Amino acid sequence: MILGRTERGTPPVEPVTLKILVAGGFGVGKTTLVGAVSEIKPLRTEEVLTEAGRPVDDTTGVEGKHTTTVAMDFGRITLREDLVLYLFGTPGQDRFWFLWDELASGALGAVVLADTRRLEDCFAAVDYFERRSIPFVIGVNCFDTAAHYPPETVRQALDLDPDVPVVLCDARRRESVKDVLVAVVRHAMAFTAEHRQTVTT
Repeated sequence: MILGRTERGTPPVEPVTLKILVAGGFGVGKTTLVGAVSEIKPLRTEEVLTEAGRPVDDTTGVEGKHTTTVAMDFGRITLREDLVLYLFGTPGQDRFWFLWDELASGALGAVVLADTRRLEDCFAAVDYFERRSIPFVIGVNCFDTAAHYPPETVRQALDLDPDVPVVLCDARRRESVKDVLVAVVRHAMAFTAEHRQTVTT
């Protein structure tokens, strides 16, 4: 076997690596989503919630949550032999927003996780990506205790553009998360192609 080539004589595939952000409100399931799909042990920067943080951390609806991401979550998933996604989960609280610009640099697109019990918590993330023209999809995390709504109802509630995909998902299930990530890649590719055409015409 020739060094650097496979047994069939074809050169090894150099995968394309893409960066995807996973954003949304506090306690919406970002860390769970990254962990469910990552093929490596996810890097997590979680700290225990303390009494000192209660005045600034709104735990309404997620009273059972005892930790919070203070920097980022990181994971990796290979969608195809030639396509690898790096996942960066953003912190959910307002006081960590200064980290977002660094995490968003070079991102192909983003998943904005939404919880129908606290839909307003994802408004800030939607606004962030819209203002920076970063393509995103809404992943509605279907919690067992939350009311389930059709995607179009969620779209209207968030006042989204018609071309923004809204995908129902379970952040605990690998296959469900993969569907969301595929939707992000497809939407980002279409978004980029459309904007490139707009610039050249």
